[in-house]
Amino acid sequence: MSSRREGRPSVRRAERSGPPGASVLADERHAFLAYLGRVRGLSENTVKAYRADLASFASWAERSHVDPLRATHRDLRGFLADLARAGYTVRTVDRRLSAVRDFYGWMLREGICSVDPAAALATPKGARRLPKTMSDEDVRRLLSTCDAEAPTGLRDRAFLELLYASGARISEVSRLDVPSIDFGRRQATLFGKGSKERIVPLYGIALDWVGRYLDEARPVLSAAARGGRAEGPEGALLLSTRGRRMSADALRTAFEAHVRLAGLDPGLTPHAMRHTYATELVSGGADLRSVQELLGHESLSTTQVYTHLSVERLKDAARRAHPRAR
Repeated sequence: MSSRREGRPSVRRAERSGPPGASVLADERHAFLAYLGRVRGLSENTVKAYRADLASFASWAERSHVDPLRATHRDLRGFLADLARAGYTVRTVDRRLSAVRDFYGWMLREGICSVDPAAALATPKGARRLPKTMSDEDVRRLLSTCDAEAPTGLRDRAFLELLYASGARISEVSRLDVPSIDFGRRQATLFGKGSKERIVPLYGIALDWVGRYLDEARPVLSAAARGGRAEGPEGALLLSTRGRRMSADALRTAFEAHVRLAGLDPGLTPHAMRHTYATELVSGGADLRSVQELLGHESLSTTQVYTHLSVERLKDAARRAHPRAR
């Protein structure tokens, strides 16, 4: 019986000659990336990041005359050392190491390689960077840039309110359909990484804006669909001016446009809304397990960063308010 798991793309190994490196790994990388998208359900942007990181590793292997299928723990330490010498940040090195680890773990399960040289590699140590958040004033300025009299402005207001109310990833908001919003139960159904479903509560203001968008703006945008095939009530929630589902990239572009209009830090991304949502929950006394479930984190350690953010906020407040700290 085959050891391959059902649903995984098969990899046909062929005898190859010539130098090791990028060409040797091409088929394996292609199959692995297909597995990430189809089986694990990772977003297009995440798969794209894996592709770039693995291409970097394959290029290094070719330059260093290392056969990746026979690489040793010492070889991979050389890869990390080369990244450090090239001046990459700890965060970038850590991300590339994570991609290589996942790749070797997959190849080991698929029987493509017999050992996993990446399993024992230590994660680089470095200063922990706290994620960016937004203040209440930042959010108010951002929301005020939406022209609620225009269909696209009303759509963007509903989109931004949903981001702030749910802590959703931008890809999760893109995947929302009209039935994903349950007005009676005041909640939204999100599909996160690996197509895992979770339900998050929504507050009244966000529901009011989404409801207004559905009544006034979505029918107008839906009617603009090419060929007259309008998006029906079971279709995508957020529509473009052509009546199509807005992709994560399109929503990200809309967010950045409103950041510019509001005169906010241009480095703010939609994920800043998610960080703000989580920080507000922790600051308000929510337990970490609940926050973990609401965010759709697999590991509690990922959620724990928001305790640090909460403490930093308290320190900032104390520095501003205490007469001895001025």
